[in-house]
Amino acid sequence: MKTDLLLRSAALASLTFMLAACAGPEPMVREAPPPPVTSVAQADQQLAAVARERAAVEARFAERERVCYNKFFTNNCLDDAKDTRRRALASQRAIEVQAAHFKRAAIAEERDRNLADAEKRYQAQEARLASQPPKPTVPVTPESPPRKPTAPAREAERNARVREAQQKEAAAAPERAANVGAYEQRKAQSEERQRRVAERKAERAAKAARQAEEKAKAAADAAAKANAPAK
Repeated sequence: MKTDLLLRSAALASLTFMLAACAGPEPMVREAPPPPVTSVAQADQQLAAVARERAAVEARFAERERVCYNKFFTNNCLDDAKDTRRRALASQRAIEVQAAHFKRAAIAEERDRNLADAEKRYQAQEARLASQPPKPTVPVTPESPPRKPTAPAREAERNARVREAQQKEAAAAPERAANVGAYEQRKAQSEERQRRVAERKAERAAKAARQAEEKAKAAADAAAKANAPAK
């Protein structure tokens, strides 16, 4: 009789311990803000660490889930395990969002710097070309005819020189026109590049503002879910 009573008392004490272990709420854990990112290399390291930690979180959840099925209050144990998994994944998501945002912003800034450097080089080249305008056409003045040839011979020689000067002038005219056209084309291309750079900067600023707003909302949602009492 005493033996049966002792066995029932031990069983009751064991059951009470299991109930306390399974039903007791876990202490509330406040999520720490993700570490700041200062370089693309650091962002890559954080993204790789997030991938590893996610795999570890899923492995820990699978192990705890297996243990929960051996407990008396399985549903309560599973809910606690899911809540722990959710908070761990939310923390890793915050790190991932910050690192990815920094990396995108750094790549965009590098592209803008390259475009700005290319534009500066182009403007310097245009300034050099503008400082060296085409040489003005020198008017051809007929030389004084020699005294010895006769009047018809002098007239023919003068006409020949005039025709030669006119031919040279006509031959150089297309080249001057081409130089003027090329200069106008380069000027138009420069203005178009400047307009594209300004548009890209404006788009990048608007995108950064949207991403910052989304990040703040995601952080607020994660904090609200983390602070919510476990069911």
